[in-house]
Amino acid sequence: MKPVDRSRRNPGIDLLRGLSIVLVVIHHTAIRLPLHKSLLADWLPSRLLDGLQYDGFEAVFLFFVISGFLITSNPLARRGRLASIDVRAFYRRGAAPIVPCLLALVAGLSALALARAPHYTMEQPKQTLTGTVMSALGLYLNVYQSNTGWLPAGWGVLWSLSIEEVFYLAFPLVCLLLGRTRLLVPALVVLAMSIPVVRASIHHDEIWAEENTLQGMAAIATGVLAALLVRRWSAPRPSTARWTLALGVVGLLAVFFAGSELWQ
Repeated sequence: MKPVDRSRRNPGIDLLRGLSIVLVVIHHTAIRLPLHKSLLADWLPSRLLDGLQYDGFEAVFLFFVISGFLITSNPLARRGRLASIDVRAFYRRGAAPIVPCLLALVAGLSALALARAPHYTMEQPKQTLTGTVMSALGLYLNVYQSNTGWLPAGWGVLWSLSIEEVFYLAFPLVCLLLGRTRLLVPALVVLAMSIPVVRASIHHDEIWAEENTLQGMAAIATGVLAALLVRRWSAPRPSTARWTLALGVVGLLAVFFAGSELWQ
């Protein structure tokens, strides 16, 4: 097993992660303080403000892609191939930074709900504190929210964690099952390419259109494929790298500021 040099970071990944964080924070801030009613409206075009205010959702999917890239790159660096992934070590490393924080958050939100704190109490008829806690810990909060209505904001943001962790649970098992065959990459390609079909088929359901599990897993699968491609294509020519970077930038700008036109 090859040791992993944790001092080496990918500045491109760090940049994309930082961009995603900024867009998500702006999105949630703009829910309470709309950008169109701020001083920015006097200086920035409406289309740019729309992208900044509403595209935190797309930024979450950028997070999914980054997650898929990282959870694939790390086992490849340690083991050389996904078919040799250490399942126990994978789960241990994945759970260590997430489970304690998740338990603390659920405990805090539950205490606020029991205290009937404003904006922290379930308001939809089908929602209960027990059901919400179970869905958060059982990693199906996105399904629960779709079936019962919007949850208080502190709970609702956990929808993305549910999708991501379900993928994490399945990923090493799929690698062991398909890693030694030629089926892994085609399966990932089919999953990644399913996004347009999924979006077109569920546009009538506002919550599920944003938080459905298959769509999120498709984004993570895209990141997995990117990591596998980088593994085989480790030293592209400078001109190829520049064109790839330009294409990626154009793609991100199109998704963030012309997403509605892309999906029509």
